[in-house]
Amino acid sequence: MHSQAFIDYLAHYHGDRDYFECHEILEEYWKEVDNRNKQSIWVGLIQIAVANYHHRRGNFHGAKKTLQKAVSILSSYQREVIQLGIDYQQLLNDIHKMQEEIDKGRPYKSYYFPITDAFLLDEVKKTCISKGFEWGQESNLENEDIVHRHMKRDRSNVIAEREKALQRHHR
Repeated sequence: MHSQAFIDYLAHYHGDRDYFECHEILEEYWKEVDNRNKQSIWVGLIQIAVANYHHRRGNFHGAKKTLQKAVSILSSYQREVIQLGIDYQQLLNDIHKMQEEIDKGRPYKSYYFPITDAFLLDEVKKTCISKGFEWGQESNLENEDIVHRHMKRDRSNVIAEREKALQRHHR
């Protein structure tokens, strides 16, 4: 019914609140199933996680811009969002409320997707347990490794690949 990637996305989103990981999981899935369509439903969902990542870090401009992209994309996918087990209208209402909070410069608050599918919710909660975190935790704003994940992650593989490509280019 639901892809494991979507379940994992929701588990991280509502469990350890690792929005960077949410992005990574759905980006990989999106590349597999929607051939990099930048207007894909998966991109819209990725944008929600990215916006929360920015907002939590105090990047209000980035959060606002990213939520605008999410709304633009998801507005074309009402039926698909509902089929995923998400209350479409509530999701859009919630995103608009987030945008208002960001416009007013208010601090980040953990968000919960309006999941309507009981089976999906059960699978996500089981996945949280299997990954070692708890469903519905509030974001730990003291956890620098998650709050600033893009700056803390190991990028040695990416740097090495870029260096190899640069060397190939010079030859």
